[in-house]
Amino acid sequence: MKKLSIIVGAAMLMVASLANAQTLEQLAKIVRQAASSEGEINQQREAQFLSDRNNQRNLLAKARAELKREEKRSDNLKSAYDKLERQLAELTTVLQERMGNLGELFGIVRQASGDIQAALNDSMVSAQFPGRGAFLSELAQRKALPNVQELRTVWSRMVTEIAESGKVVKFRAQVERANGAKENMEVVRVGVFNAVSNGSFLDWDPAKSTKNLIELARQPASRFRAMAADLQEAAPGEVVAMAVDFTRGQILRAVVQSKTPIERVEEDGGIVGYVIIGVGILGLLICLWKALVLYTTGARMGRQLKVQTADKGNPLGRVMAIFTDNTETDIGTLELKLDEAILRESAPLETGLSFIKVLYVVAPLLGLLGTVVGMIATFQQITLFGTGDPRMMAGGISTALVTTVLGLVVAIPLTVFHAFLQDKSKAMIQILEEQAAGIIARLAERNG
Repeated sequence: MKKLSIIVGAAMLMVASLANAQTLEQLAKIVRQAASSEGEINQQREAQFLSDRNNQRNLLAKARAELKREEKRSDNLKSAYDKLERQLAELTTVLQERMGNLGELFGIVRQASGDIQAALNDSMVSAQFPGRGAFLSELAQRKALPNVQELRTVWSRMVTEIAESGKVVKFRAQVERANGAKENMEVVRVGVFNAVSNGSFLDWDPAKSTKNLIELARQPASRFRAMAADLQEAAPGEVVAMAVDFTRGQILRAVVQSKTPIERVEEDGGIVGYVIIGVGILGLLICLWKALVLYTTGARMGRQLKVQTADKGNPLGRVMAIFTDNTETDIGTLELKLDEAILRESAPLETGLSFIKVLYVVAPLLGLLGTVVGMIATFQQITLFGTGDPRMMAGGISTALVTTVLGLVVAIPLTVFHAFLQDKSKAMIQILEEQAAGIIARLAERNG
């Protein structure tokens, strides 16, 4: 670009000089000067070209030399790489040969670390010593051989767990209450089986992310809670009675999930269950009323048997009054009147017994009705969802079983009460018949 500018400038200068020439001599002089200047320019261009060509040749020579050096270096590196590869293969073989049983030991250590970690995480002791399984988790995933100190640490964790499983200790820990609130409370741990706090049983569920002791939403019976309170209040070295869940919480979790009898009736019995309960209550009230009537009447009849004067306030007295009111009547007529009086007094004594009998027959039939309703619901669930999930059928089956149980629970006591009351009424009627027969016998003996 610089050379082109010089040429253009010279040409413009020459054109300007030609324009200013006045004579031929001046024009010739200008032409000679222009020719001389152009020659110098060409010489400069030729010299510059030769210089650039030499520079390019030098650069090419340097590039080729550099290429040769790099190719030589690449060959050297390749040879070194191949040599190192062979050395690595040889060292790997030597390492495997020297490891020998150590490789098997390493595998056993990794497996044992994983098993021990799972056992420690599931153990209730982790509530007192959180984070015990972190080291074992790292060791179970490591690819390098453990050292002696790490092996001793694994052994120490195992021995500590065994020792803690036989202790009853008191410590403070985070407890998740039944209402969801979390509190730092005093906890008593019975080995790896139970943990109690403030008279309530706690559960340790390692599957939850909170990693807290959890207060059971539904507690065991009151006698077990009293044992838990006594254990927490006991002095060191004092011996107290305590219920231990040897399943490590499975029984307590089942207590939470199980339904009370009232909940089963409310949730599973349905309308049929309430009808059966109503029948049972009605039957029980009738039985109580009938028992009260029979025992009251029987007591009055018992007092009547001890006196000769007829008291018309009881069935036996009214039967005896038939004789005292008809002393001059012949035996046949008196016998008919006594039979009529016995029939009249027998009806109140037997009133209600037949209805009780109807109730204890109806109760199991209602239970059977509930069974049929539950099975219909079960088959509807099977039709809609198939048999893949048994829990879908549990509701109908539970209804069938609960109503059946309710029917039997109502029918059995009513049957017993009915039999007892019926025997009582028959015994009282028999007393009336015996006394009537005695009256007839005395009258016949008197009349000869």
